[in-house]
Amino acid sequence: MGSQSLLFLFLAVLAFVTVDCSYEGDILYAWKIKLEDPNKVLKSWDPSLANPCTWSHVTCNSNNNVTRVDLGNAGLSGPLIPDLGNLASLQYFELFENKINGSIPSEIGKLLKLVSLDLKYNHLSGFIPESLGNLTSLWFLRLNHNNLTGTVPKEIFQLIGSGNLRTL
Repeated sequence: MGSQSLLFLFLAVLAFVTVDCSYEGDILYAWKIKLEDPNKVLKSWDPSLANPCTWSHVTCNSNNNVTRVDLGNAGLSGPLIPDLGNLASLQYFELFENKINGSIPSEIGKLLKLVSLDLKYNHLSGFIPESLGNLTSLWFLRLNHNNLTGTVPKEIFQLIGSGNLRTL
């Protein structure tokens, strides 16, 4: 392979990684602008950065993919957005003790690497999506102290017997 070919390959890989990382940043920033943040905990969420890995309350892996969003007790209010389900490497989504409202998007059920989903003590309403039953890596699911209606879907109970779910 010639030096021009290697340079082209390097630039193509770099462009792919940058697009992927900024895509996750775009998702988080789109969510940020829907939230009220009176304590300015999301102040560092700057969409002009190459990726969200330097943002406060966000942790990434060695490939610069978002693996954690830790926003417990941050004073945030507003909805969850469906695009959060596209954070494919997300393992921990900690959003407890805020004023998050609206429903839990069914797209959260696409977060197949999720280990902990902590949405307790918010203002969430509506039904618990059956799609959360797809989260076979889930160990902790905390939805208590919200305004959710209906019953817990059987797909979630099946995670206790066949998955890793330890806390419901």
